Amino acid sequence: MASADDDLKRVPLFSGLNRRQLKRVAAGFKEREYPAGRTVVREGHMDGIGLFVVAEGTATVHVGGQRVGSLEPGDYFGELAVINRAERSATVIAETPLRCLMIPFWDFRKLASANPDILWKLLEQLAAVLAAERERRARAEAQSL
Repeated sequence: MASADDDLKRVPLFSGLNRRQLKRVAAGFKEREYPAGRTVVREGHMDGIGLFVVAEGTATVHVGGQRVGSLEPGDYFGELAVINRAERSATVIAETPLRCLMIPFWDFRKLASANPDILWKLLEQLAAVLAAERERRARAEAQSL
């Protein structure tokens, strides 16, 4: 089984971190396992307020009862919940046995406060993800006109 820092280095959100920073971040994550069919987080609820990284297995993402995507190793969810502690915007269900790494909000906050260099790199990556999503939506909107 891979170490937490090996699992995290596959995640685009953490791609800007060096090995030392990655090990520091990995130390804050806890491993969670879910059997196939188990709901990991539920849309509209405050459960699992934290950042999840899929280490092994696959999961499905549902919004408003409709399947909108899937997750596999290297994918993550909860990146906004770990910052704003808002209700979940989607339901995530383990499609196969699922092993995730999870860092709760309060541990992420301590990590961010103690390591501004890591926080800045994570903010840069998150901004890039948001910009790419905006661009994707703008292109889809333009094509539908």
